[in-house]
Amino acid sequence: MRAEDVLPNDQDHVELDGITIRKGSVGAFLANARIWCNESAGAAERQAAERDILAALPALRALGLFDVLAVRDERLRALVEKCN
Repeated sequence: MRAEDVLPNDQDHVELDGITIRKGSVGAFLANARIWCNESAGAAERQAAERDILAALPALRALGLFDVLAVRDERLRALVEKCN
């Protein structure tokens, strides 16, 4: 299966179990996770990344991301699990 089989190019979101999942949700989570885990990132930058991570969790859970992949960073894993 290819990405366009899941979400065609002319579509930017999908509804799954009543949750809107935007194209790029997983990529945005990964980018924010890198910032949040980077101890040299500024406090405001890390705070914004955390806010965006938390906002994305319902969509990522609806996708089943965490049913297949485990978060290896202990602190990030605790944040993701805390907001379950």
